[in-house]
Amino acid sequence: MTQPTEHLAFKAALARGLVSRRGFMAGMGGLGVAGALAGCGVKGRNPGARGAAATTPTAKAAEDLSASEKVINWSNWPEYIDVDDKTQKRPTLDAFTKKFGIKVNYTEDYNDNDEFYAKVRPLLADSKDTGRDVWCSTDWMVARLIRQGYAQRLDLTNIPNHKNIEDSLVTVEFDPGRLYSMPWQSGFAGIAYNPKATGGKKVESIDQLLTDPALKGRVTLLTEMRDTVGLVMLAMGKKLETFTEADYMAAIDELKKAKDSGQIKGWTGNEYTKPLASGDTAACVAWTGDVVQLQADNPALGYVLPSTGCTLWSDNFVIPAMAKHKKNAEVLINYYYDPEVMAQVVDYVNYISPVRDTKQILEKADPAVAQNPLIFPDDKTLSRAHVFRGLTSAEETKFNAAFSDLTAS
Repeated sequence: MTQPTEHLAFKAALARGLVSRRGFMAGMGGLGVAGALAGCGVKGRNPGARGAAATTPTAKAAEDLSASEKVINWSNWPEYIDVDDKTQKRPTLDAFTKKFGIKVNYTEDYNDNDEFYAKVRPLLADSKDTGRDVWCSTDWMVARLIRQGYAQRLDLTNIPNHKNIEDSLVTVEFDPGRLYSMPWQSGFAGIAYNPKATGGKKVESIDQLLTDPALKGRVTLLTEMRDTVGLVMLAMGKKLETFTEADYMAAIDELKKAKDSGQIKGWTGNEYTKPLASGDTAACVAWTGDVVQLQADNPALGYVLPSTGCTLWSDNFVIPAMAKHKKNAEVLINYYYDPEVMAQVVDYVNYISPVRDTKQILEKADPAVAQNPLIFPDDKTLSRAHVFRGLTSAEETKFNAAFSDLTAS
């Protein structure tokens, strides 16, 4: 959902460890995705972030009302938690409330990292409550929140299941030891297409997406800069681990050509799913879990990780400054780090789990999910995955400005 973030050439990364949107156990030699993912996020996410815990500004804390107010306000990406298709209730949330007596106000209002940040930053900057006790941000946004003193340090005594994080996801560069964040899910960004809208044609490359006349005006790209620009740079033969400013700007130029030609219909967060399913969008850049979910009701939908490479990322629990129910939020995080609980979520959302033993549970409960390489990636799948390198503050400002100019209507 997201969204995504930075990466390395997975094969070469098998020795490292993690990234953005999920973590797992299906790699070669028993290393598992989490190992590969973690490798992706550890190096190159945020220069100078290693050891940042010692210099991170202290997030301002409000009086914790958890003892007297049994409530949690949680913002998350759309379609990112288990749902009972008949009742439309959320089983794991209902079970949490029943077990702990804490009501969860769950809001699907996180469609894009920058969009969400724009909503909460003024409040955080003024040391005001955002109205949220926890949310899930992509790796690079977590790095920013920690750097700016907007993420509270977790009290791990309230999260004993912290021990269940896949080893490779613990020592990420932007949060060594996972003191300020814990992964929620991980995933890939690739290409989705609706054969009914493409005349039966497969859409398997970024070049097709940006130049095929048959798709003109019916293509959407993600507002997540690292995914959209990252996929284009990979298609241009650039390495996301070591690309230059010139490489980045060349990719922006290619995207501008596609936009100016009328090829691109628009830029989206998670809201690409319905137009894709209906055929209003013929093809788009999309996240794995979203498409796997859509394929349940629309089995003809196609999804491809381009041969030139795809991006990999994780979204992470963060408790913001001035949250009023911090302990309750920590109890919630701990609950989802029970492998049995996380397995229920993964079985529905179809992203990659950061919790140990999830795959083993699903091998018994839902073998088809456990064997899906987009959910528990194998070596061949991981070999196409890359993590967008860490940016300096100056680069982030310049690159974001160029992308904002591109996506402006």
